[in-house]
Amino acid sequence: MSERVLPEGWVSTTLGELCELNPKQKLDDDLEVGFMPMSGMPTTFHEKPEFETRKWVTVKKGYTQFKNGDVLFAKITPCFENGKAAIVGDFPGGWGAGSTEYYVLRPRAEAVDTRLLLALVRTKDFLNSGELNMSGSVGHKRVPKEFVASYSFPLMPKAEQKAITDKLDELLAQVNNLKTRLDAIPAILKRFRQSVLAAAVRGELTNGQAENWSEVEFSELLEAIRSGSADKPVDDPSGVPILRSSAVRSREVDFDDVRYLSRSADLRADNYLRVGDLLFTRLSGSAEYVGNCALVKHVGRDCQYPDRLFCARLKDKRMSRYLEVFFSSESFRRHIYASLKSSAGHQRITLDAVRKAIVHLPPLEEQEDIVHRVDQLFAFADQVERQVANAQTRVNKLTQSILAKAFRGELTAEWRAENPELTSGEHSAEALLERIKAEKAKQKPAGRGRKKAAAEAAG
Repeated sequence: MSERVLPEGWVSTTLGELCELNPKQKLDDDLEVGFMPMSGMPTTFHEKPEFETRKWVTVKKGYTQFKNGDVLFAKITPCFENGKAAIVGDFPGGWGAGSTEYYVLRPRAEAVDTRLLLALVRTKDFLNSGELNMSGSVGHKRVPKEFVASYSFPLMPKAEQKAITDKLDELLAQVNNLKTRLDAIPAILKRFRQSVLAAAVRGELTNGQAENWSEVEFSELLEAIRSGSADKPVDDPSGVPILRSSAVRSREVDFDDVRYLSRSADLRADNYLRVGDLLFTRLSGSAEYVGNCALVKHVGRDCQYPDRLFCARLKDKRMSRYLEVFFSSESFRRHIYASLKSSAGHQRITLDAVRKAIVHLPPLEEQEDIVHRVDQLFAFADQVERQVANAQTRVNKLTQSILAKAFRGELTAEWRAENPELTSGEHSAEALLERIKAEKAKQKPAGRGRKKAAAEAAG
């Protein structure tokens, strides 16, 4: 922790002084305990770890050991930086084991509230300092044990520890509740957009008359539809750009998501994209992305499309924007799901399935009104989405701000003024630290090797 002036009555110490680090234990082989792999370790406050029950004999070797009340955190990248940490609780038998990539902090007698330890290892200061001190190869860097043991801790009186952690529980629960609500909004906006598209193709966004609409097979509107180049792309920017299949999402084409074709290849002229083309995803590992449709609204440079995409060219390009809306709607999605075929771990559709799609087609003037209304409502959803993203960023910073205030004593300034008797004398942080040191001194012989202890006894 960065050097700073501590509140009156606090003393500076280290995690190694306050806690045993990765202690070992002998238990009955038949004892049922909790086993927690790294995937079971949470990354947010108030989230409980997940575990399964195993016999001690199956996990006592080759795993990190811990017990209820211990504080665990990941030491390897990227789990450490992601803040994977938890207080062990409600494990069967009171004990557990798990990944060798955990550090275990076990407070010495009455040393420190475990909730405060959990808060510390999730502070920005601890995470940033730990990352800077990591050692090892790329992808397998770990926080050194020496860093953890020597990391400074601002020890406060025991009663104040409880006051701080109670306040943290209250404030972080409010932050978590706010974050949960914000995190739910993108899914709500997704449903909103889907409902807008559904209403659009039913004629519910305009004042037109549904009886003036027609139902036509998409093939009747086509000049041509085909899949693109099957040539193997390369990562050579001097070549001709060709879209990846991932570049096409519903109503969106990402022209930065490309690879390249050699200019010496036999490049078909029809495979160059044109404004007004409709692109469909033919093949994907997920059914969600198969049949996604997006309109090519601009072409900034020559660009081809691959055989994983279909390109439809219309007889009348004035219909292209409405057709993009229709082919992004649930009406077309149902047709796609009914046409899906599976092979080699991929979901795919055929050209025939797209050709035979039945389009609900309003008059051209109404098509323009529908597209305009859809654009307005989507722009509103986009604005809300940006506001939510900004709010999520502020909420994430709020958690770190609260933690920093806790360890600067700002959450309990009034409490200290109102409770001087709980921060002085035998209740002071100085007296607490002396008791911790005495407890540590008693535990030392148990941690020495048998030969060394015997040699010292003989001497």
